[in-house]
Amino acid sequence: MLRGIATINCYVDDPAAAATWYTEVLGIEPYFSRPGPDGRPAYVEFRIGDHQQELGFIDRRFAPAGLGAGAGGALVHWHVDDLERALARLIELGAAPLLPITEHGPGFVTASVVDPFGNVLGVMTNVHYLDMLAARDELVQEG
Repeated sequence: MLRGIATINCYVDDPAAAATWYTEVLGIEPYFSRPGPDGRPAYVEFRIGDHQQELGFIDRRFAPAGLGAGAGGALVHWHVDDLERALARLIELGAAPLLPITEHGPGFVTASVVDPFGNVLGVMTNVHYLDMLAARDELVQEG
């Protein structure tokens, strides 16, 4: 049923500021932006990673009712090649440490931060993710 991350949406007070910060983190500009009724960006979206998954930032004014303090949610972890370096860069750019680097078993190591807009951003090294990429690359080379 669940086949992969399609879009992750984060609600922020200032989508333009989120776009600027994440442009610095990711090294790319958002590929899509939609203005709100006041002309300011209401939604910005990046396509990132090996599968070009969507990471969008929505003006908090448009959050669904009930998505406030105490609302449940998911901690999404993005695979990174160098966890220590990625975590250090996020903190250098203004993210606050949340969970330290933690090994959950061989090949599964996580950490998380809170970005300057209040969203939890998880990063990890994940052996299954790397295995999937290797298998995909092998199929491409054979094909």
